[in-house]
Amino acid sequence: MQIYLDTFLDHLRIEKNLASNSIIAYQHDLSSYLDFLEKKHIADIKKISREDIFDFLFSLRKKMKPVSIARIVSSLKSFHRFLLREKVTGTDPAELIEAPKVEKKVPDVLSCREVENILKAPDLKKNQGIRDRAILELLYATGLRVSELTSLTYSSIDLEVGFLRCKGKSSKERIVPLGKVAEKYLLEYMNRARPVLAKGKISDSLFLARGGRTLSRQSIWKMIKAMVQKAGIKKNISPHTLRHSFATHLLERGADLRSVQEMLGHVSITTTQIYTHVNRARLKEIHRNFHPRAAAQGKL
Repeated sequence: MQIYLDTFLDHLRIEKNLASNSIIAYQHDLSSYLDFLEKKHIADIKKISREDIFDFLFSLRKKMKPVSIARIVSSLKSFHRFLLREKVTGTDPAELIEAPKVEKKVPDVLSCREVENILKAPDLKKNQGIRDRAILELLYATGLRVSELTSLTYSSIDLEVGFLRCKGKSSKERIVPLGKVAEKYLLEYMNRARPVLAKGKISDSLFLARGGRTLSRQSIWKMIKAMVQKAGIKKNISPHTLRHSFATHLLERGADLRSVQEMLGHVSITTTQIYTHVNRARLKEIHRNFHPRAAAQGKL
């Protein structure tokens, strides 16, 4: 059955143009599925039944969280739809299988003051600090994913117009405004710090580590964690925290949802709507803490 998996992955790569991380996730999910079927001595892809899929999902219940199982269900459904469409099979055993309900987690968001403290954390006396400040300003100004930031090149940036061009998921390109503050620190990095970090090495990558290597996602994530710690912030920070804060702060100040969706590169507006829940949650907290009747309830 491996040949069908390889064909499906080629379909995702070539026809769907999915990002490499997404393809790796599909490969991981479906390889474990095929391994399970092999242990059940099912060697013919046409003989997979709905009960076999249920057995596989049941085997995951003690090992995985519902959100991970939901992702695997999505992979299985895509795989079996592909097999049916290609006429490898005559039926789709995964058609009526539903993923476990997953409660949408409202992401942690930083306040404007917390963001300001993080942005000021790098040491601007060092070339590395100038680079880190430019990275943090850029992430907060644009809402880029860290993976999108690492793929930026010189040609991605247009400082005269004040925009950058980046490739998001499925290699979909979008244009995002930079803002004057991010432009300032980016220009300082490009003129002062980057030539020193490059050490004579020619590279089109925008952000470099020492020796001219392209800065990795892991290095940026470690840097962000270090700056958060330096700023004295105790919140649960993820690589997406500045992206979440970017979107939430825009909506709090009256930006429309469609514009935020476009800047974030979300295919569906329902993904962007999670930030309206963040906004509502914060409004409720403000109301609870400062409205005289809401604050008095606990004392009555």
